[in-house]
Amino acid sequence: MALASVETPSGKGAGDENFPVGSWLLPAELRPQVAVYYAFARAIDDIADNPELAPQDKIDRLSRFDAALGSAESDGPGLEKATALRLCLAENGISTARGSDLVAAFKQDAVKLRYRNWEELLGYCRLSANPVGQFLLDLHGEDPSGYAASDALCTALQILNHLQDCQDDYHALDRVYLPLDWLETEGLDVTVLDAEASPPGLRRVLDLCLDRVDGLLTEARLLPGQLRSSRLAMESAVIVKLATRLTRHLREGDPLAQRVALGKTDFALAGLGGIFGVQIQRLFGKPQTTGRIK
Repeated sequence: MALASVETPSGKGAGDENFPVGSWLLPAELRPQVAVYYAFARAIDDIADNPELAPQDKIDRLSRFDAALGSAESDGPGLEKATALRLCLAENGISTARGSDLVAAFKQDAVKLRYRNWEELLGYCRLSANPVGQFLLDLHGEDPSGYAASDALCTALQILNHLQDCQDDYHALDRVYLPLDWLETEGLDVTVLDAEASPPGLRRVLDLCLDRVDGLLTEARLLPGQLRSSRLAMESAVIVKLATRLTRHLREGDPLAQRVALGKTDFALAGLGGIFGVQIQRLFGKPQTTGRIK
């Protein structure tokens, strides 16, 4: 395999994501670094999700990205996005784990197609989602005490994406993120995802996932008040509100029957609510730095 062909671009970009990626709310001087991180994540995600690649081929390509992320000695054609992220992380004093954890998650995607229980799924999210928020906090010079709320938010976003795409992931990649033990409790297996609409048992599994997401979002709502950067706080608050709205849509809709997604109204209301909520809190309230909302 020629190094120049390491990537397998899907054509997706930041505009195709459910949630904002480096939006105008973030400081202008930091948006290029966010773009570098996203480009790396997008490239390795495309490799992991390419249905035409064999599992070992995916792992080999991802290993090349990981090597270039860790050392200039592994730089080469086709690995420019890994090189750019390595330099970005070094310049900002950020651990390479923010990229290598993503690689580990996508290597897992290449070979692990089922999750036995919720705990296994959370373990996957610790690698596939949480490093994104940790990178943003590191880039803004935030205190690591914010990681817990950030992790809760990122895990919630990842699981919401899984629920949205549960049928597509199964059909395209034979990959199922729904906890198998919850399906088994309902007398179901993964073939239920072939249905044109969710039967009652699957609906209960989806709602149980959403109950757990609600718990994660309870903790995530602490994040804006823990951040020194008002711009990052506003971005975080908007994303929390978008996640809350998507959770509601997934409770009311059926991802097997039709695409459940955020609309323009959701973005407008979440944007206004998140931005003004942070501004009001910072003007008149005391930021929450510890504890958990009950």
